[in-house]
Amino acid sequence: MDVNLFDFDLPEELIAQTPLKDRASSKLLVLNKRNGEINHCHFRDLISFLQPGDTLVLNDTRVIPARLFGVKEDTGASIEILLLKQLEDDRWETLVKPGKKVKPGTVIDFGERKMKGICEGSTDAGGRVIRFEYSGIFNEILDELGQMPLPPYIKERLDDPERYQTVFAQNPGSAAAPTAGLHFTTEYLQEIRDRGIQIAYITLHVGLGTFRPVQVENIFEHHMHAEYYSVTEETANLINQCKQRGGKVIAVGTTVTRTLETIGRDYEGKMVATSGWTDIFIYPGFQFTVIDGLLTNFHLPKSTLVMLVSSIAGRENVLKAYNEAVEGRYRFFSFGDAMLLI
Repeated sequence: MDVNLFDFDLPEELIAQTPLKDRASSKLLVLNKRNGEINHCHFRDLISFLQPGDTLVLNDTRVIPARLFGVKEDTGASIEILLLKQLEDDRWETLVKPGKKVKPGTVIDFGERKMKGICEGSTDAGGRVIRFEYSGIFNEILDELGQMPLPPYIKERLDDPERYQTVFAQNPGSAAAPTAGLHFTTEYLQEIRDRGIQIAYITLHVGLGTFRPVQVENIFEHHMHAEYYSVTEETANLINQCKQRGGKVIAVGTTVTRTLETIGRDYEGKMVATSGWTDIFIYPGFQFTVIDGLLTNFHLPKSTLVMLVSSIAGRENVLKAYNEAVEGRYRFFSFGDAMLLI
């Protein structure tokens, strides 16, 4: 399948650079996944498309200040590191710039807290495995030295780092936010609960698998990077009960979709309490076993996320909706507007 089938024209000025003052004030494009019908709404209209007994599933991961700046101990050259995935002990899979300057054995000094990173080798995706040496608590050092890892298409400075966190963020570990969840306020979540709609949480720590670009022409040759997920018994029970009574399971974000469908694939459509690593790649033709709908943002052309959305509502319907979003001056990507496929 040709990656260009998932391309579309996107004016650069539609890439949202800053979050809206009110999280829940974004636009909402609603796409009927069966017939392709499109409705233009506002995010606060979401509740009108849900029924008592339905279940919204959100990702409660928390973004860590994963961008670090240091210098090579031998030459003083500046090095930037993005933490992607914690391995065992104090070893991390990372992206490094400039990568050519960091070879096995390279020592990177981060200064103030006397933390150092030692390169132990390369990864299949072109990153580096870095082992950190430090005194104290690693997460506290990150809070002091690290910066919020905003995506490269966001050029504006973010004054309040909490705006790149969901209001329900709880479990630290992500290199990027699960952006569909950024639209919710605490008050709106309570309003949803008051209508008899259940809220459930999973954890998937967003890493390279979510934002790694597709660099092959045939998407079947693309390999997703594994990301860690966890589902509690409480969440598994809520989802199974929802399915049993005929309610709809609505995934808030592609990370939730990938988590639920990974488990559904492994357990014949049932949800179980489990954790592990997923590299599931969802594209048109995928057979869903758990979710009935998806709330998501608008994604990059030719990305795996556009492919996932297309697998739910059909590529032609999705591209038509994206073109209408462009014509309607919707805001795209992390701080942009929302789309509901139901």
